[in-house]
Amino acid sequence: MTSIKFKKFNIEAYKPGKSSIKKFHNIIKLSANESALGMSSKVKKVMSNKSLNFFRYPDGKSKVLRSLIAKKFKCEKNRIICGSGSDEVIQMLCQLFLSSRDEVIVPQFSFLMYRIYAQIVGAKVIFAKEKKFKVSISEIIKKVTKKTKIIFLANPNNPTGTYLTRHELIELRKKLRKNILLVVDDAYAEYMKNDDYKSGLDLFKNKKNVFILRTFSKIYGLSSLRIGWGYGSKKIIDALNIIKPPFNVNEVAQKAAAEALKDNKFIYRSIKHNIFYATKLKDFLNKYDISSNEVSANFLLLDFAKCKFRAKYFYEKLKMKGIILRPTESGYKIKNMLRLTIGSKMENLKFMKATESIFKK
Repeated sequence: MTSIKFKKFNIEAYKPGKSSIKKFHNIIKLSANESALGMSSKVKKVMSNKSLNFFRYPDGKSKVLRSLIAKKFKCEKNRIICGSGSDEVIQMLCQLFLSSRDEVIVPQFSFLMYRIYAQIVGAKVIFAKEKKFKVSISEIIKKVTKKTKIIFLANPNNPTGTYLTRHELIELRKKLRKNILLVVDDAYAEYMKNDDYKSGLDLFKNKKNVFILRTFSKIYGLSSLRIGWGYGSKKIIDALNIIKPPFNVNEVAQKAAAEALKDNKFIYRSIKHNIFYATKLKDFLNKYDISSNEVSANFLLLDFAKCKFRAKYFYEKLKMKGIILRPTESGYKIKNMLRLTIGSKMENLKFMKATESIFKK
């Protein structure tokens, strides 16, 4: 009997942050960089609207949402595309631009879906070394060849929490060939209040060879609804719309995202909360010789190099108390470190109390 044949991929599948522990009903999940304050009350109101017609297909072009995005971020509606999370936009970019003859450059420690989607379409992924867990412009430039088609980078970077300054990003774009697409992932841009930082959208709004990624999964708290968007030249957006699935963003996600954009007070509270607790947690962990990156996004990369405990030991001890962090050895290949999401007030205080009890023993 002849078996059905299919492609075989030599790819390590993406493993999301752990979200459950056996024997624990109420866990503290600090493993996935989700919103510390949940979602806006305006969004909750929309979600409870009984007049939503689920039997109708959603607007395939997300016209209302795109108009609101354009207004809020002062950009052009016809240069916006919405996706089922920014993940789907990454996937579509790889489908549109890449073939087996092409190369993609990603930082050594970067969001795993860049490399996964690039490999799925057959492109070769080239890793640029980082310097002290920060994306290096010089190392990226070193890796550029005639085959380089796309460079993906998140700013600030996940999982390291470091970022390129405004000047460094501009310098990178200047040093690249004009026919290389620079994709800047602004997933954590809203959290950034650092003086030397500018989002990719602010810097490259009018550039035809830069594509910007944005998401509603982080500060807006809509992770479960899977919605994000991309911003690029009209030529690229028109081409993406040809290959885009017809109804890729569901109606609830579109309406929720539209309301989330309107609630400036919620965003302000989220930013204030994040800066306060990220700073508090960083200072607290320093007492136990656990160092981390400077406060930037809604997470810290914890380094156990000088700590009396190994990262794995600390992770397992926390898990026994119903608290989950993100190990970085699997997938990211970063040894003896953990990624800590900034949680709610209650979650952060419980994490601190658990940490104190572990180190008292």
